[in-house]
Amino acid sequence: MSFIEVKGSKLHYVEAGKGEPILFLHGIPTSSYLWRNVIPKLSRLGRCIAPDLIGMGDSDKPDIDYTVFDHIAYMEAFIEKLGLKNMTIVMHGWGSVIGFDYAMRHPNNVRGLVFLEAHIRPAIEKEMVSLPVQERSMLLHLDERMKDLILNTPYYVEKSLPMGTMKKLTDDVLSIYKKPFEQKGSGKPVWQYLQDLPLGDKKTKVLELITNYSKKLERSDIPKLMLYAMPGFNVSIETVMWAQEHFSNLTVIEIEDTLHYAMESELEKVADAIEEWMLSEL
Repeated sequence: MSFIEVKGSKLHYVEAGKGEPILFLHGIPTSSYLWRNVIPKLSRLGRCIAPDLIGMGDSDKPDIDYTVFDHIAYMEAFIEKLGLKNMTIVMHGWGSVIGFDYAMRHPNNVRGLVFLEAHIRPAIEKEMVSLPVQERSMLLHLDERMKDLILNTPYYVEKSLPMGTMKKLTDDVLSIYKKPFEQKGSGKPVWQYLQDLPLGDKKTKVLELITNYSKKLERSDIPKLMLYAMPGFNVSIETVMWAQEHFSNLTVIEIEDTLHYAMESELEKVADAIEEWMLSEL
């Protein structure tokens, strides 16, 4: 286990391989553990680094708001501390907001972008939000007990991970994902994420953030690999078609028989797709 102090807190990360860096950014409510079966294969191609976002996994849990802007600030400081240059950034879910924002502000430091179930365009209308996400958000806001459960228990992990994978997770795997949220108040990053998540019903600073980097992505020539989960969870076929129409230097590869957490159910397909793309495009 490796740790580095960032903004007064310790960030945990795992590392393997040598060469140009490949930075893995997980979403919420997971951790670097999500990449455990992908990194061994890609470590042949470069220096794989997978941090736990602040407040997640084995990273510290300081008294901050845990907005996506907090995550962006900590991750940018993490990159600077490790001196990472010419990175390929591999992103999943909410980690894509952090990675895309960084890449569009530091395009000269990014070699390639790989993303799955990512937030590539702003959800300015409810129809742009996938049905599974709409349904989950409705459940979260209908139940008055939900905030207490998410803030103080691993409830969200227990519900969201099994719903987001086609493969049944073992108790051992689920327990590792649950562990960071067993203490009272440890679910603050998850609760804030749910508040920040754009649902197409109002304008927010997060929506402005996504709008800004999405416009820059349309003009960017950085090589991009979009892994499209089928049937997926966050990303609709309409969003895939939009990306194909608007992004240059884009490769789209479908990962069949998977939902949100493809790294849990189709890890070989994910690793093989990234490896083949990196060997041919970078």
